Amino acid sequence: MLDHTLTFILAGGMGSRLHPLTSERSKPSVPFGGKYRIIDFTLANCLHSGLRRVLVLTQYKSHSLHKHLRDGWSIFNPELGEFITAVPPQMRQGQHWYQGTADAIYQNLNLLERSDAEYVLILSGDHIYRMDYAAMLKTHNKQNADVTVGCMEVDISEASAFGVISTDQNNQISAFTEKPERPTPTPENSDKALASMGIYVFSAALLKTVLEEDNLDHESSHDFGKDLLPKLIHGHNVRAHIFGGDDGRVLPDRYWRDVGTIDSYYQANMDLLEPVPPLNLYQDDWPIRTYQPQTPPARTVPGRSGTEGIFINSILASGVVIAGGNVGHSILFHNIFVDNNAIVDHSILLSGVQVGERAKLRNCIIDKNVKIPADQRIGYDLEKDRQRFTISDKGIVVVPSSYTFQSS
Repeated sequence: MLDHTLTFILAGGMGSRLHPLTSERSKPSVPFGGKYRIIDFTLANCLHSGLRRVLVLTQYKSHSLHKHLRDGWSIFNPELGEFITAVPPQMRQGQHWYQGTADAIYQNLNLLERSDAEYVLILSGDHIYRMDYAAMLKTHNKQNADVTVGCMEVDISEASAFGVISTDQNNQISAFTEKPERPTPTPENSDKALASMGIYVFSAALLKTVLEEDNLDHESSHDFGKDLLPKLIHGHNVRAHIFGGDDGRVLPDRYWRDVGTIDSYYQANMDLLEPVPPLNLYQDDWPIRTYQPQTPPARTVPGRSGTEGIFINSILASGVVIAGGNVGHSILFHNIFVDNNAIVDHSILLSGVQVGERAKLRNCIIDKNVKIPADQRIGYDLEKDRQRFTISDKGIVVVPSSYTFQSS
């Protein structure tokens, strides 16, 4: 079945709520967890699930993502019909960019038609989770489904942000409502709702038909959740696959995050610093692959004043040097320098950041290639910080890439 599946990853998201981290890159290419990009999690799921024909549909500020796919994911053999291929908008079906999730697939129907795929797996490239898609494809085949939707339980208070699903005892979907004001709870627990993860398996022939019909509907927003799925549940066999149930080989940590805001992105990174992280990155046969530059090992050294470099409960990538500074409960990407008596606390520093002497950072996200001058304080006076930087609802200060500080 895997050999007859074509996978589309929707990776063109603008990620406006992640600004300024998305000012120069798309949401799927935002760095995460000290060494990864967000899209690495979806791609690693494909790799370990045995899916070898993957099309990544890009659009918004895609150069960084294309470069990452080239450098880190050119791993399949085209001579065997395997590929991970970036597909920018080609305007094959009209003079416009992708108008919605369904339209993105519709504009690339020629790639489906030239394949011998019987099944199509549609994924999003901007979520953090581990999942064996082979188990979901098995469910689709076993239930003779026309469409299978990946679902998970969420708190009823959060369900309005998702497509909410109702099912019968056989996981047949009887209702699908996109972002309802009053979500329907599950029969078993009034505090929970069943939410769509934006993961779909379609029988290829049906997908082609419904996309062509949707294209002719001028009232449609050309979105799977808003337009296609609510129509399909009334005349087709549409089933739910519950995330964290039968997920094949992957250990069921049941962790899934849409890191669509600064606060959710920050918290998902901080989750990795828990004594037992809720997202298991350490399953030996399910590593998260990425591109890593050739950099020396991380190290701590005494600073000029003789102060020892210290890090506590932190993630340090290669090339990090803590020269008499103090790093606590933070995530540092590669090639970062923390100078004498500097303090980095509860922060995320992307690659190439330099922290000057006696500088203090707290509750910050510092984008790449920023040089923090000596004695700077960020995260201690939010009113002052707000005049220079973006501050999230929960008080996380974001310094944009290559920001230049004014001389004092």
